[in-house]
Amino acid sequence: MWHGMADGLKSPERCVSDGDRGGYSGAVSTLVVGDVHGCAAELRALVDQVDPQRLVLVGDLYTKGPDPVGVWEVLRDRDAQAVLGNHDARLIDVIEGRRPRDSHGHAVVSALDAADPRWRDHLRALPLFLEVEGWLVVHAGVHPTQGPAGTTKGMAIAMRRFPLRGPDTQPWHAQYTGTVPIVFGHDARGGFVRIERDGAPWVVGLDTGCVYGGMLSGFVPRDDLLVQVPARRMWRAVD
Repeated sequence: MWHGMADGLKSPERCVSDGDRGGYSGAVSTLVVGDVHGCAAELRALVDQVDPQRLVLVGDLYTKGPDPVGVWEVLRDRDAQAVLGNHDARLIDVIEGRRPRDSHGHAVVSALDAADPRWRDHLRALPLFLEVEGWLVVHAGVHPTQGPAGTTKGMAIAMRRFPLRGPDTQPWHAQYTGTVPIVFGHDARGGFVRIERDGAPWVVGLDTGCVYGGMLSGFVPRDDLLVQVPARRMWRAVD
């Protein structure tokens, strides 16, 4: 349900699936990975498929899934970058005392603190946007006509549709008219998204619901390559 491609969207130039490199060989320059949500085994398997020189994640790194410490270890050992997701902001709120009743959030923070307190500095430093080989990486979305300059923090980490309210709201990416190509996550129900402009990928959505039993997806912008591994199991129902 969460890793299918919406009707009318183009398929990637190439796809590497778990255990099948599809004739592809060699390391890649940059791999951008969708919402991991604590699924460290799948993240390791995905990274091992293509051995990227640079690893970038679209946020929502630690919560919901089974192994937040393992995710941090991959990020630390790979010197990976990430943007801030809504569930990363949630953990900052836990750390700063704004979510005292968030039992899951506190459990994740405690596990990561026990493993390596440096994860906190990494979390707090996560930006809303990253530039990656001419692409803009954001967790949820950007203002469809004003781009990053018109995007609030709330939009960057939580928006799925635009306008944010009202009867005519639609997926933001279907309305995007900006001048920079975008990679985003956050929308497991929407699944993999690929919209082209002039025959080239222009908007790519990578939340394919790994923690919900779907896939973990990555995108190599320079090679127009989609990389996927299946979830080991479903850890929770999609919300």
